Parts: sequence; structure tokens; C-alpha cells
Amino acid sequence: MKLAVVPGDGIGKEVIPVALAVLDAFGLDIEKVPLEIGYGKWERTGSALTDEDMSVIKECDCVLFGAITTPPDPNYKSVLMRLRKELDLYANIRPFAPLANVKLPCNKKVFDFVIVRENTEGMYSGIEELHENVAYTTRVISRKGSERIAENACSIAKKRKKHITVVHKANVLKSDSFFRDICTGVARRNGISYNEMLVDAMAYDLVLRPEKYDVLVTTNLFGDILSDVAAAISGGLGLCPSANIGNRHALFEPIHGSAPDIAGRGIANPIASILSVRMMLQWMGLETEAQVLGNAVDSVIQKGIVSPDMGGSYSTIEVGNAIAAKVINVP
Repeated sequence: MKLAVVPGDGIGKEVIPVALAVLDAFGLDIEKVPLEIGYGKWERTGSALTDEDMSVIKECDCVLFGAITTPPDPNYKSVLMRLRKELDLYANIRPFAPLANVKLPCNKKVFDFVIVRENTEGMYSGIEELHENVAYTTRVISRKGSERIAENACSIAKKRKKHITVVHKANVLKSDSFFRDICTGVARRNGISYNEMLVDAMAYDLVLRPEKYDVLVTTNLFGDILSDVAAAISGGLGLCPSANIGNRHALFEPIHGSAPDIAGRGIANPIASILSVRMMLQWMGLETEAQVLGNAVDSVIQKGIVSPDMGGSYSTIEVGNAIAAKVINVP
């Protein structure tokens, strides 16, 4: 297995080395290929992600990614958008369930749902025009993109409760009617039950009744926004991992950003990155190791070895070392 390691910018440079140290505790045969990609490289060289970088990444099986700073500069091209498109990472998978011993911002019931987000088109298709008095962004919803993300959601649902919720804005957007009809058709073909929700009602209900939902499938922008809503009720961005999945490659990353306000202080929460490693282990078929890692995270949180955002006083490295020690000491 060949792994491209991309810390990126800001706290990505702090949480990814810690996540790698936890991965190393398993002693697996994984070749790591470090790459410098991101805003810092763009400032120095004028390119955040070169063609040579892409060639190296395409030779790897998967990517462990930290975070990227995206400046408000029209000459800066989104690194993540390019990676998702060129590697065809069409499915963004984000699981949300409260970790054991984590104090939630609200008194929520137990919940466990997955947001399956189309990852290569929609409002993030990259087709834009910027003029003096008007700007245009083209929203692309294709049959191919809609069918394959619906198939991915149904595949996940078959291993869970055999039900999906299709999230859209079909009462206003014709492209969403198109998306909805394709998704529901795929669900019927797969023998998966379904319901549908308007995205604004979904955001409201997700806060009030998250326990109602299991697998949500939606378009790119809506999935992006709903993921942050879900992170808030799950305990915070520092706890939430994600996977970007394609037919050949995969990329794993925390859903938080580069957090320049705390970068370099050694207090960033590494758990989202470590749980992204857990998702990577599952993708590799290493279910035992993934379970061990999940248990290690729960155990360390229970002992109160957590970063300041969770009410603790431990550094990024200290939290990571505690989790790695749990992994190493598993009988």
C-alpha cells in the first residue's frame, strides 16, 4: 500500500504527523510519500499543486490529507477541487455519531448517521465567470454523477438500515428535481426504502431530531453545509473525519480547516485526523485495526486526555501519544 501524505497548511502540519504516529503504532507495511502542497507552497513558488505533485499522487493508492488555506485570490486554484476531480473522488463520506464520553453542546439522544455527498460537480464544478458588475457560477448536476452517488449511498445503506434520505431543493431548482428523481430511482432499483427532505428543513430537523436519520445523500454544496451542522451536534469539527472515495483512489481528511488562528500553538485537536486514519484502515479492509483505533480514542477521551477545545489541557502531541500507546499495548 502506497500512501501520499499531505499535511497542507496551518494545523494540518500539526495533526497529520500525530495521526501518522498513531498509524505507525500498528506496524503496517505502508509506504509513505510526503508531499508539500498548499497555500504556503503557492506563496513561495506560485503553484499550490503542480502537475508533478499530481503524477506522484496518482501513483499512490490513497492520500492522508490535513487542511488547506484558500486565500481570496482569483489566481489561486482550489487544491481540494483539483484533487477530487483529477482522482475522480466522487463520493464524500462523512459519518456522524457522538464519541463515548464526549460532552455534546445539546442534550441529544443517541444518533448515528452518514452524509453521502456528491463530490465532483454541483456548485463546485469550477465553471465560473467574474465580471465587473456580475459573477456567474454554473451548477452542474449530471445523470452519471447523480446515479453513482446514489449507488454509493445505497451500498452503505445495505449494510445499515436499508434506508436513505434524499436531500434537495426540488421545490425551487429544476436541477434538484433531476437529482431527486435519479436518486429515488436508484433506491427503488436497489430495494432500498427512501424519503426526501428539502435541504432547509433537513438542516432544521437534523439539529432537533438527528436520531431519525441513517444515510443522507445530497449534492455537493448542500452536503458541505449539512456536514458542519452535523459536526456541531456531534461535539465539534475537531472530532469529525471524512473519506473521499473513487473507483481507483481515496483521500482521507478531517473536515476542519487550517485554523490559522491556533496554528503553531500545539493545541489543535488531532482526533478528527486520527479517526480519518481509522476510515482509511476500513477502506484498506483492516477492520480489526480500525476497531482497535476507535477503542483507543474512546479510552483516551474517557481518561480526560483531550485538547483545549474539549475542555482539556493536553497538547496535540500528547493526545496523539496517548492514543498511540493504547494501540501499541493492545494484547
